[in-house]
Amino acid sequence: MVKTIRLKPDMVQHFVDVASKCDFDIDISYNRYVVDAKSFLGVYGLNFDNMLKVSYDGYNAGLEELLNQLAVAC
Repeated sequence: MVKTIRLKPDMVQHFVDVASKCDFDIDISYNRYVVDAKSFLGVYGLNFDNMLKVSYDGYNAGLEELLNQLAVAC
């Protein structure tokens, strides 16, 4: 599954906390940069001025709710 989100710096800790509770891999990417969504430093190092793509293969209700809140209409 791939979702496009807009993340703000003050939401990074909450995003990483939610992602860390998932038992599957979650990646966030922008252009050619791909980082582990469970890594605070990795996520915080991304450019928040742009839309980010979240890729994952699993289901977690908390993650789905958060991604829907941060979703960008395409």
